Amino acid sequence: MPLPFLTADRAFETGADDIALPFDDHDQWRRPYRPGPYRVGTAALLLLLASFVLLSAMIIAFAAEVTGALIVFGVGAGLIACALRILRLGVWVSRAGLRRVGFFSTVTVPWDQTSHVRTVQQPVRWLGLPRTVQGQALVMDRQGGAALPPLLTDHDADFLSRVEAFDRAADTIEAWGEEYRGR
Repeated sequence: MPLPFLTADRAFETGADDIALPFDDHDQWRRPYRPGPYRVGTAALLLLLASFVLLSAMIIAFAAEVTGALIVFGVGAGLIACALRILRLGVWVSRAGLRRVGFFSTVTVPWDQTSHVRTVQQPVRWLGLPRTVQGQALVMDRQGGAALPPLLTDHDADFLSRVEAFDRAADTIEAWGEEYRGR
């Protein structure tokens, strides 16, 4: 079974440093980095919890409590949906623009509406919690002044303790912006 999210860094691993945009099809939305261990671990724990909840739904159904089994099955399906959504979070790029996928919302900005995509030093949230630390963030400036939250930080669930991966992802997204902003 092909797992396309595992091939995001493949061009960088093979030493092809001259390839800024390592994908053949630039019209398809792609995340130019792998999901981090904290994001994958959280999703795995949610799926583990969902398996126990679905097992309990089956036991409740065998006990002839259909209403209770349906409620517990719905909770298990909700846990699976949350785990899949957590794995989809992040920044996705294509020729059409940049897409920031959040848990509850998705914002898509065409490249021609951006003025800069750059890395800055600023206080960033640690794993998305209210606590802030000094770090790096990839920010996008829109033409019109409307600001988005930082696209990526070096202290989020994808890049905590993976500085090289953050630098590669930020450079790749900046290269996509430089390539398609003027078109």
